[in-house]
Amino acid sequence: MTRTFKSLSKQLLLLGSLALGASSALAAEEAAERETTKVFMAGDSTMSIKDIKDYPETGWGVPFAVFFEDGIEVDNRARNGRSTRTFIEEGRWAGIMEELQAGDYVVIQFGHNDESESKKDRYTTPKEYKANLARFINDVRAADAEPILMSPITRRYFDGANKIKHTHPYAPLVREVAAEEDVFFIDMEVVTREYFQVMGDRDSALRFMHIAPGKHPNYPVGVRDDTHLNHMGAREVAQLVLDELRKREHPLSKRLRTPDPKHLALKY
Repeated sequence: MTRTFKSLSKQLLLLGSLALGASSALAAEEAAERETTKVFMAGDSTMSIKDIKDYPETGWGVPFAVFFEDGIEVDNRARNGRSTRTFIEEGRWAGIMEELQAGDYVVIQFGHNDESESKKDRYTTPKEYKANLARFINDVRAADAEPILMSPITRRYFDGANKIKHTHPYAPLVREVAAEEDVFFIDMEVVTREYFQVMGDRDSALRFMHIAPGKHPNYPVGVRDDTHLNHMGAREVAQLVLDELRKREHPLSKRLRTPDPKHLALKY
């Protein structure tokens, strides 16, 4: 009996030690998670992650995600074809709010689909659009996190005089919301329109989904799309966002990855 009791005692001590170790490991993991700041991205196809079948179409949120140090995690929730209304109706906004913690950020950029009056499955009235953006901002603030509001990136339609047309009737509405809510705002419609306009029609087309027939297996008959970016266009738009964050000395601009020392010896 004594021998059995001692054996049982050893087993209990071993189990207790293992449990304590597991508990400590879990606590350490939770602590590490709390030290990570998340940047959620809420938007449409111009920001989203793409399926391989759609490459080289690329949302600017994809290259943006690799700009930051390990303590920053970019969680891209943007989806093709979504407006503010459908993003809410499908539970995508609720999904962000369930995981959002104090100190996190939410980048909000909609407009391409909200303003598509001919597409009833996604269209949002101007009044609803403004109300939805205001809701997003206030929900994020209520969670002690920070919203970053953006106007939609430009479409690439030249008017023949080397000027890109204004094709976002909802862009002024975003500016109104930004002023009314006093939120951190980047006017990407203006930033990207001016950026691509300087390039002119030919060079700016190299940043969008312009592929001749027979050149890419995903687009055998070719494509000429002046809304969606390719790899290069997405990277450059992401860099434009970073430029704006730096100009305004936003906290995220201080949390960039450390460059490889050998890259510091390169020249431009």
